[in-house]
Amino acid sequence: MLWIKALHIVFVASWFAGLFYLPRIFVNLAMEKDATATERLILMARKLYRFMSLLMIPALIFGLWLWLGYGIGKGPGNAWMHAKLAIVVLLVGYHHGCGVLLKKFERGENKRSHTWYRWFNEVPVIGLLAAVVLVVVKPF
Repeated sequence: MLWIKALHIVFVASWFAGLFYLPRIFVNLAMEKDATATERLILMARKLYRFMSLLMIPALIFGLWLWLGYGIGKGPGNAWMHAKLAIVVLLVGYHHGCGVLLKKFERGENKRSHTWYRWFNEVPVIGLLAAVVLVVVKPF
């Protein structure tokens, strides 16, 4: 079980690196006026999105393995796991939302400001903080 837990942590950390960095690229794209720089940033964002999508899959698989295979978070007194799973679902939605925003940038249809993307960039920070507190503290 410790190997599965270690792999889950590694892939979650790797996935979150992308969740933290991709919206930062969006901030730069929203401010950029030069077409060449915009193309380069879109290429970076596209490659990062593909890679972080590949990292998300084993993170989810190893997490499910821990939950379903080893029973972590099952049974009475484990409401924290339901809250954590809700956060995971929201973060997967955030991930896919990033893909939708990337498509808008690719089509030149972005209507949001760099300030909006700066706030959008904080969502995974809050999600990670909440998930870690739930797993470590198990408040309910």
